[in-house]
Amino acid sequence: MFKKVTPESVGISSRNVQNYISSLNKRGYHMHSVLMMRGEDIFCECYWKPFSKELPHRMYSVTKSFVAVAIGLLVEDGLIDLNERIATYFPEKIDTPLCENLQNQTVENMLTMSTTGLSASWFESDDMDRTHLYFSDFGKRRTSGAIWEYDSAGSQVLSSLVEKISKKSLFDFLNERIFTHLGTFKNATVLKTRNGDSWGDSAMICTSRDLLSFARFVMNYGTHNGKHLMNEDYLRKATSKVVDNLWCGHRDIIHMGYGYQIWKTEEDGFAFVGMGDQLAICVPKYDFVFVCTADNQGNDSSTQYIISQLFDHIVSNLSHTPLEKNEIEYQKLVDTENSQELFAVKGLDDSPTREKINRRVFECYENPMGLKRFHFEFDNKDSGKLVYENENGEMEIEFYVNKNRFGKFPELRYSNDFGGLRTTDGFKYDDAVSLAWLEENKLILFAQIIDRYFGNVSLVFGFKDNKAVVYACKTAEDFLWNYNGVADAYSIN
Repeated sequence: MFKKVTPESVGISSRNVQNYISSLNKRGYHMHSVLMMRGEDIFCECYWKPFSKELPHRMYSVTKSFVAVAIGLLVEDGLIDLNERIATYFPEKIDTPLCENLQNQTVENMLTMSTTGLSASWFESDDMDRTHLYFSDFGKRRTSGAIWEYDSAGSQVLSSLVEKISKKSLFDFLNERIFTHLGTFKNATVLKTRNGDSWGDSAMICTSRDLLSFARFVMNYGTHNGKHLMNEDYLRKATSKVVDNLWCGHRDIIHMGYGYQIWKTEEDGFAFVGMGDQLAICVPKYDFVFVCTADNQGNDSSTQYIISQLFDHIVSNLSHTPLEKNEIEYQKLVDTENSQELFAVKGLDDSPTREKINRRVFECYENPMGLKRFHFEFDNKDSGKLVYENENGEMEIEFYVNKNRFGKFPELRYSNDFGGLRTTDGFKYDDAVSLAWLEENKLILFAQIIDRYFGNVSLVFGFKDNKAVVYACKTAEDFLWNYNGVADAYSIN
């Protein structure tokens, strides 16, 4: 279905592409994949092991753009009116009087995130139904349709609307109408919220190639292989600047306008954007599509850099005619594509402190993490494990020094198929753990969750005399709660 070609054959040099990939590594970003397509051909496809073209990946808020397309299909079928008030579709979800502004909020207000605001976090609520929660009484809300503000909960309501009207799950509806025609999304799924609704604002799980095919379909305005699968006019508006999404005085790389749950970019392009840098960027004037997956949660610079460098070094250099073949540079690119490894923390090769702290138990003073004690067991200078006890019991995390060790994160009761519901069957997330000596008496252990949920935690240990300080910093949605804070400790042996 996809044909891999040289960059030169579609008007860009292999060196430009290789330099772009190298720049992402140079900045220390936690990339999982990068794909580039021009026309129907892929000219760059790079995966950071263990990620691969066959492995489905959580796309987070890119899911919202899928929901927007599903809404468009129902509009085309005459089953939804964009000017209709959203509340009229959900009388069964409303059991308290709505303020006037929420009563007047339309489906199009929801699509453009020009909503009333003030929705509650479902992770912190006892309400199992996110649509019911959205219509609950939070007091007077602002006027809908007036300003743009990111509204993830509103996107979930739109997903519920798709499922209510179509009488199918979000995935099944899109699969029947679009995915089967594209020939992709064979192993894709959408996770569920606590009440069994599709998690429509965050949880599409598909491969990078799946996302590439969908982005291409949207950029072709609903046409695939010469067949019209949905209304062109709707997709043209959905990918246009319907509202301005400038939120402060700085016009950054993705705040250039907003369509229907789709972001505008420079060069009159558009993007699907998900937390952690799940991205699909389309530039119709150059017939160009870019996809990447990553877990850069907690890094405020990554999205700006990934997109700006893409436009500055790839898009701006796209030629309308093929370039001269360059086998040497192309082979270098191929070698680069095939040699990428998942980010790991790097530091000194070893430290004399390793022997001093090996199997030495540190007792912790009271701390916000509930960390009680810990010790390191080093097999040698290249590997070992951290053994610790917290409020959930005794844990072990195995690591390699200056590279990743792949295993299972020790905590239980994290969500799996249903967001916000704790598992009870012994399920654990896949992880990648590396350790690095930052100084003679200081090390960092970095654990990346690389499952259907992504997150990361940094544990910095500083040792002095018979004492230690642990600084923990986590970035993850609704888990790793007890890996954030500072603990003082003292040696007991």
